Amino acid sequence: MNLKNIDHIGIAVSSLQESLSFWETALGIELHGIEEVTEQHVRTAFLPVGDTEVELLEPTSADSSVAKFIEKRGEGLHHIAIRVDDIEAALAELKAKGVQLIDETPRNGAGGARIAFVHPKATHGVLLELCERKKE
Repeated sequence: MNLKNIDHIGIAVSSLQESLSFWETALGIELHGIEEVTEQHVRTAFLPVGDTEVELLEPTSADSSVAKFIEKRGEGLHHIAIRVDDIEAALAELKAKGVQLIDETPRNGAGGARIAFVHPKATHGVLLELCERKKE
């Protein structure tokens, strides 16, 4: 599997505006943009930090997985995303190795990325996202 780097770290928040105040004001990180991902019922804000980004995730529906996460665990670290060149090949390799997946096929993510999640039971408690970005 060709893992490239940590693409981003996802943090579940109740309010983007309140959370952005800390990241922008206290840390001086410039907001990269806000996007609504209707398929996942979230609004996202990306903040670049070196070669990676922090993704703040605000639920837009009580049915979203992020809303359920916040309800159960509170705000905080939601997932770590690793960039891959070929998400289908990565998923096939993990499936062949018997790794428990949430997504066996990619779905649409923020910024035009194709994403898929590996179940936390397979990673000892961490929700892992595989992320394939469009070639530049």
